[in-house]
Amino acid sequence: DIDNTDHFLMFGANPLASNGSIMSVADVKQRLKDVRKRGKLVVVDPRRTATAELADAHYFVRPGSDVLVLLAMLNVLFKDNLVNTGSLTEYLDQDPAELAASFAEFNPEKVAPLTGMSAEVIRTMVHDFCAASQPVMYGRLGVSVQEFGTLTQYLIMLFNILTGRLDSVGGLMFTKPAVDILAQSGRGHMGRFHSRVRGLPEFNGELPVATLAEEITTPGTGQIKGMMLIAGNPVLSTPNGEQLDRAFAKLDLLVAVDFYINESSRHADFILPPVSPLEREHYDVTFNVLAVRNNARYAEALFPRPADGRHDWEILLGLRDRLQPAHSIKEKLARNTMRRMGPSGILNVLLRKGPYGGGRNPFAGLSLSKLKKSPHGVDLGALKPVGAALSYHGDRKVHLESAFFLKDVARVNTRFFNRDTAGDKLLLIGRRDVRSNNSWLHNSHRLVKGKDRCTVLINPEDARHLNVDDGQQLRVSSRVGSIELAAAISDEMMPGVVSIPHGWGHHRSGTQWLEAEAHAGVSVNDLTDEMHLDELSGNAVLNGVPVTLQALGESA
Repeated sequence: DIDNTDHFLMFGANPLASNGSIMSVADVKQRLKDVRKRGKLVVVDPRRTATAELADAHYFVRPGSDVLVLLAMLNVLFKDNLVNTGSLTEYLDQDPAELAASFAEFNPEKVAPLTGMSAEVIRTMVHDFCAASQPVMYGRLGVSVQEFGTLTQYLIMLFNILTGRLDSVGGLMFTKPAVDILAQSGRGHMGRFHSRVRGLPEFNGELPVATLAEEITTPGTGQIKGMMLIAGNPVLSTPNGEQLDRAFAKLDLLVAVDFYINESSRHADFILPPVSPLEREHYDVTFNVLAVRNNARYAEALFPRPADGRHDWEILLGLRDRLQPAHSIKEKLARNTMRRMGPSGILNVLLRKGPYGGGRNPFAGLSLSKLKKSPHGVDLGALKPVGAALSYHGDRKVHLESAFFLKDVARVNTRFFNRDTAGDKLLLIGRRDVRSNNSWLHNSHRLVKGKDRCTVLINPEDARHLNVDDGQQLRVSSRVGSIELAAAISDEMMPGVVSIPHGWGHHRSGTQWLEAEAHAGVSVNDLTDEMHLDELSGNAVLNGVPVTLQALGESA
């Protein structure tokens, strides 16, 4: 609830470049400035990002050690009697006091040497947070895609709960979207089945992408022989992309629904191109669920599609009808109705059935026709506490699930305290640029022109130690591979940490996006390791990857 927050404590996030992820927000820069007027903005990140530059305070943290900082913050919360669940108390399925023992050994003095943050700073962050009227703790991709990403996100949520900041004005709040896909889908699930080779758990029916290559290349029952890619480029977006690139070449069948021939779809036997984004209508059913203010907006297609053009949904329904024909009259009628309605018809039904719709009254409430008359969107009001609606559980309680998440604390101890963590390797993190949305925007001249943004950021101390000049070519190597790119020396990086952006690497033969190829860059996922996982979820580790650097030639 950024519009009311007066103390914003942010881990591993750079909303000035990414728009906020689970905080979908317009003009985030001004909103963060307004937070500072009301109170304070604090950023914890191994890089002094654009958001950190704007903050009142920025603290470097060693990649992957955020979990230690948060365990210590929870230790302080209990030791200094700062736990206050407020109105949340009646909705919790556990007494918070039962959790204190899990954090007892993680005092700030113990974790400080491993995190790069002082014990005093850790204590100050807790006390400043609790002294504010409407604070919130927020963590995004930077903390999600590391060795303890799942536990770290849990601890962030737990800290907000134990300070009464969940479902509270200025804290973590829930939207009331016009089309609520969460209400349609209900609760998720995890671990109902596991991957064939490594036994990694599914989440909501999806297996971790780190296991994809081995599922293609390992013989036996259940081996993946064919795949369909829909608007994706996993060779550039998954760990150890080179390995996946080789695996795709071995598939019996690969079908791509894409209007680009990219680094992944170049392996396709069939490419089924949909219309472009400017030739289709748009209503956001995902990010409205994550918005900082309830709203609804419908955008009509800017250009008519060509006569032989097909929308993604038409392509997929056509494939379904061929691969899985309808067998009954009822099923045929249902499919025909869906095809006739299309996304607009379905959207109108969902709007009318939603919390702002008029139901059966055709003249009342929100409808598609009303949205079309308001091309700039409709403001549906500020976020409000939802109370008992917090939970999908039958007992209407918030289940803290502490046994599942906190069992990973034992692995934290092993990783940081029961083995030697020293070494001469640097730690690699990613980064995002506002003009570089994954790999999709690299075929636009307006977005890739200018100075090279695919560089390795390195702290001046590390550059001196390696005898590296600004602009000099470096070879960056990990367990799985090496890439070569120019150095960009900057004190925005924490010593011992380097940063390479994701989404680049358009140098492979057989692709057909000329502008991207002219600004190819290299893929950071040729360094990330499919065997380096967050064991609690099976998610790949993309931040905190150990790498070595070698200077190659003269500076550019």
